[in-house]
Amino acid sequence: MLLRFAFKSLIARKVSVGLTVFSICISVFVLLAIGHIKNETKSSFTNTVSGVDLIVGARTGQLNLLLYSVFRIGNATNNISWDTYQELANNRSVAWTIPISLGDSHRGYRVMGTDGNYFEHFSYSNKQPLGFQAGKPFEDTFDAVLGAEVAKTLGYKIGDKITLSHGLGSTSFSEHSNNPFTVVGIINPTGTPVDQTVHVPLAGIEAIHVGWQSGVNLSGFGANNALAQQAKDLTPKTITAFMVGLNSKIATFSFQRQVNQYSSEAMMAILPGVTLAELWRMMSIMENVLLAISILVLIAALVGMSTMMLATMRERKQEFSVLRAIGASPLFIVVLIQLEAILTTLMSIAVAILVLLLGIEFTQGILSSRFGLFISSQIFTTDLMLALGAVVVSTILMGIFPAVSAYRTSKA
Repeated sequence: MLLRFAFKSLIARKVSVGLTVFSICISVFVLLAIGHIKNETKSSFTNTVSGVDLIVGARTGQLNLLLYSVFRIGNATNNISWDTYQELANNRSVAWTIPISLGDSHRGYRVMGTDGNYFEHFSYSNKQPLGFQAGKPFEDTFDAVLGAEVAKTLGYKIGDKITLSHGLGSTSFSEHSNNPFTVVGIINPTGTPVDQTVHVPLAGIEAIHVGWQSGVNLSGFGANNALAQQAKDLTPKTITAFMVGLNSKIATFSFQRQVNQYSSEAMMAILPGVTLAELWRMMSIMENVLLAISILVLIAALVGMSTMMLATMRERKQEFSVLRAIGASPLFIVVLIQLEAILTTLMSIAVAILVLLLGIEFTQGILSSRFGLFISSQIFTTDLMLALGAVVVSTILMGIFPAVSAYRTSKA
């Protein structure tokens, strides 16, 4: 009965209560969104690559090398010559390598040129190997293997033809239309940038660029066909970067030093785990600032709710008098006010969670295709429940002031 009475009391003051719900909803949404995005982003970044000892690329910042080689964010400052790659790949300390060639796209998704070692040695999330939900790894020059998100969003299936675009824009006027690729495989969902990547052979990357200079096709219309290109030497001249797996972890630092001191080309080798830790250290300050701001906004909203309830105490004197006249105790009035505060907050939380889920649903494709971030809609984690519990406890504490005022009014 008390709960129903509290709910009807809120309905009777729907305008002021609605504004309060709106303000608390915004603050709770900000608090939950920051926490969820932080956790999901960290998880997405951490699980992206596993089992790779070093990543080698042209000399640049460590974070830049990690971002473009693993997360497909940004661009390389320079390329590595194929001869240098072969020399380092044949080092006796190296067990395997995965070459990476970036620069093209397909309808907004990054295209990565690589070889068969990618499907054999690349792993994610505690050394989980790549699996196929359909098809197989590429074998021919114009085969393509799609990430799960690419295939799902664009509706591709095995046997479909796709055309790559020169450059990274979602809309390109430089299409490699003379040489379409055939989809031969679709990788299982991984929750990593692999899902948003089109994988093709290095020879395919070379083939579609025969006769191209500075992003312009100079080979003549129709002359640059697949048969002519397959007859050419399709060994890459350069690659963007490569991942390294070593025979022994002991050799990690010596091989890294050898790469960093390589005299023929300016290169660098990074440890993915160490660079990721550096990335999160840099972002921790921003995370803490955003969290502090969201907490302050929440406190302001709860103070506003308490102020609103205090302001209505004088207007509700007659209501309390009637309740006392029919036998309600002062404790009943206190509990009623607290229930109203809690119900107001719970409605705000419900709306905030709904808005957060809808926001994730509508922005997930943009975040995954443009930034390689996978934000899960599974928001009900331990951290979220603790945050919501803290919000409810704060509501109870802020509700003490109007409850005490109602208690005094009802006694009088």
